[in-house]
Amino acid sequence: MATLVDLSVPVVTGMPVYPGDPQVEIGRALTVARDGVNVQRVHMGSQSGTHVDAPYHVDDAWPRLDEVPLGRFTGPAVVMDARGLPPRTAIGPEALPDGLAPGVVLLIATGWSARWGTEEYLAHPYPAVETAEAIVAAGVRTVGIDALSVDRTPPPGDETFSLDAHRALCGAGAVIAENLTGLDVLLEAQAAGRRVEVSMFPMRLDGDGAPVRAVARVG
Repeated sequence: MATLVDLSVPVVTGMPVYPGDPQVEIGRALTVARDGVNVQRVHMGSQSGTHVDAPYHVDDAWPRLDEVPLGRFTGPAVVMDARGLPPRTAIGPEALPDGLAPGVVLLIATGWSARWGTEEYLAHPYPAVETAEAIVAAGVRTVGIDALSVDRTPPPGDETFSLDAHRALCGAGAVIAENLTGLDVLLEAQAAGRRVEVSMFPMRLDGDGAPVRAVARVG
């Protein structure tokens, strides 16, 4: 029988966000005792938690989220094992797995989701621009990673900033999912020869991206 695996981080007040992004605040707006129903007030950026980037995220001329075909947010997955790397390591194209093809969702497992909520989370490995270009050349248009970004996140005080991998992927019309978790489970399933499918459908926002409930079906 198929097993469902949640690949999403919980959305809570004070959760980690990309440096400079809006902080997440969740509070009570209405209560059963006072208003007859429970309703929460949610303040967050479009790139909060487990989310997808539309091409528009990095270029005003590229497709917005509502212009991206729904098929980009689901499909058979191939998981790339990039665990065990030192902090802020660029992942080269030699690490790409077999099986990449149009319609495939590539999930990059760095293992960095274990550092979620710590300062170390910002020091994640990331695909080099050559790797992003090789992904595009293979026909893949959906990429996810269990880290804060597919590009290097600069440490505090470091003004070195690049969106090279974002631009290589998004420039080809790809969508990017970030802050995934649980990819180690998928690696084990893949090694056992089990089929993995993933869905990462975003909220219907018109713009740069949106939070998702990312779920894998293994079986």
